[in-house]
Amino acid sequence: MGERSATRALLVRRALAHRLSGRGAATGRMDRILVAHRLLLGDTLMLTPLIAKLRANHPAAEIVLLAAPAFVPMYAGRPYGLTVLPFTPFDSGTSRALLEQEPFDLAVVVGDNRYSWLAAAMRARQIVGHDGDSPWTRNWLVDDLRRYDDRPRPWGDMVADLADGSPPPPYARAQWPAPPAAPFSAPRVPYAVLHVGASSALKRWPAARWMELASHLEGLGMAVAWSGDANDAALVHSIDTAGRFTSYAGKLDLAQMWHLLAGAALLVAPDTGIAHLGRVVTTPTVALFGPGSATLCAPGAFWAAAPWRAVGLDPFPCRDQRLLFRRHVDWVRRCARTTEECAEPRCMNAIALADVTTAIDDLLRQKA
Repeated sequence: MGERSATRALLVRRALAHRLSGRGAATGRMDRILVAHRLLLGDTLMLTPLIAKLRANHPAAEIVLLAAPAFVPMYAGRPYGLTVLPFTPFDSGTSRALLEQEPFDLAVVVGDNRYSWLAAAMRARQIVGHDGDSPWTRNWLVDDLRRYDDRPRPWGDMVADLADGSPPPPYARAQWPAPPAAPFSAPRVPYAVLHVGASSALKRWPAARWMELASHLEGLGMAVAWSGDANDAALVHSIDTAGRFTSYAGKLDLAQMWHLLAGAALLVAPDTGIAHLGRVVTTPTVALFGPGSATLCAPGAFWAAAPWRAVGLDPFPCRDQRLLFRRHVDWVRRCARTTEECAEPRCMNAIALADVTTAIDDLLRQKA
């Protein structure tokens, strides 16, 4: 048996043993709270309304958030007093380390209910999550299954509904101290960050339009910085073949990216985790929505003061899928098709340069 299989078997045995033992006496106290998930960057950042609500209603509790190891440095300043622990199912060491934690009074499982098994193995006395996951074995250990809202709402607000109590206060930048980061050479101010990469080629905006936007911003007196991960260096070169503007693609970790965005006068990005990080650092952000849902990613009450604009054609004919983390939600309109199913990102191509510059002008006027 391989290490991962052995760790999975260990988690199952401990989860079942904890349930069969009666889980310990319920005290009504909330001294320790776990938020368990394995989400991508943007979805992880959209857990912030849930974290804020838990903190507002349980000011003395220790709140533990699981996160991908690459995301952990962002939380070094302990926003909302969080303890953040690294977790990835691909590294058995992270799972085994979590089993050494003291028991939890409450576990909130987000997105994928299979992690209720991890929460039970970590001796959570009560587990809450969203209903409707499949197969049924993912829901078996969830004590309190709650349905997604039947009206259009931001996903972050729906996740916050998994916690009982009064709503969280609106986001304040001071709640999230900037993480320490290795020094890097920042652009001259004022500057705009244009993040061109995305998890799918179907979220990419046409190269010519990115270059037109960069020239437009240069005309407004801004320096321009290209951004992306290590796989996006070639994409940046295809956009800016002459190397006219500085590229940070693949050169910064997330903590450094935090500081790059925090110093920017503007961020323009597809619907990616970096667009959500722009909202966290309160940099004026224009997010380009093609396959994704601007409704699900909307600021809601929690992020209402964030200088953030969504740009995209809505409705778009083939943005018609109604699944959200494998649950059917009637009002959801999004697209998770692959490049094998959709050869061209028509929804991204439909976003005109004028749509983006209008949103930018609006944001910059608001900031002024």
